[in-house]
Amino acid sequence: MIGVSEIEAAAGRIAGHVVRTPTVPSPGLSALLGVPVTAKLELLQRTGSFKARGATARLLALTEAERAAGVVAVSGGNHGIALAVMAAALDVKATVVMPRTAPARSVELARDAGASVRLTDSMASAFELVGRLRDEGLTLVHPFDDPVVIAAQGTVGLEFDTDAGELTDVVVSIGGGGLIAGVAAALRARRPGLRIWGVETEGAAAMSEALRAGGPVPITPSSIVTTLSAPAVSQLTYDHVAALVTEVLVVPDREAVRGCLEFAEHAKLWVEPAAGCLLPASRRILERVGDDARLGLVVCGGNTAPAEMARWTADFGLL
Repeated sequence: MIGVSEIEAAAGRIAGHVVRTPTVPSPGLSALLGVPVTAKLELLQRTGSFKARGATARLLALTEAERAAGVVAVSGGNHGIALAVMAAALDVKATVVMPRTAPARSVELARDAGASVRLTDSMASAFELVGRLRDEGLTLVHPFDDPVVIAAQGTVGLEFDTDAGELTDVVVSIGGGGLIAGVAAALRARRPGLRIWGVETEGAAAMSEALRAGGPVPITPSSIVTTLSAPAVSQLTYDHVAALVTEVLVVPDREAVRGCLEFAEHAKLWVEPAAGCLLPASRRILERVGDDARLGLVVCGGNTAPAEMARWTADFGLL
């Protein structure tokens, strides 16, 4: 298990390389949900998501031999962008493997940053290719199954604790679970009575399936939310969620997209569906915990192109 001292050390290492993102009360979301809402704006992080934190920490931990050989990562979008950009900033050669379903903009951004981008037919085959490239000598920068990465993602929780006022419940999206593992470790150490809730989308519910099975199990992702579409969580992230998270909720893709539109209208924030899913989940949480709640939302990223949002809005009849 990752301890708060490891997260504090990670904060010191990545300071100066990443942004201390704003933590702000949201009058618009508070009015929408009927309780006070505070948002941690990781969509304003370098590369547009929290992923820059973990990528930076892992790159800074490379040996000279690993730096010389280069790094490789698998990604549905945001981790690949983060690794590409931060590797270029730290003068490390990067290869990013993405499924063809990854947003075209994410592929473009990773390439523009100088990474070699390899596309595969599925997320499962992307992980398989990364395994072969690692065997050829590249160093894997895993998106979530790495204590160095999880500790760095946990710095989101440290900042949230320092900058937010009173909170009763914090809501965090889950892909492979690195973000919620780190955030939960930080916040439960600092605020033991806090409830932490995870959110997944239907077709990308690897953590929910793991919790039902008693450990990580493979899934076949089918959600439009590629940034949450891990083919399995890891034992490391599962252990943190099982121990520290109140519950993991699953919401439909349509509601995640509706959440994006509500973020834009009520909070003036352009978010991706991985963050949009926080709002339908928050409504379900409030039904359970009541109107005395004070919500904290980790707004994980904003890497969605207007054309994608327009297509989803039309497909789901949300116009």
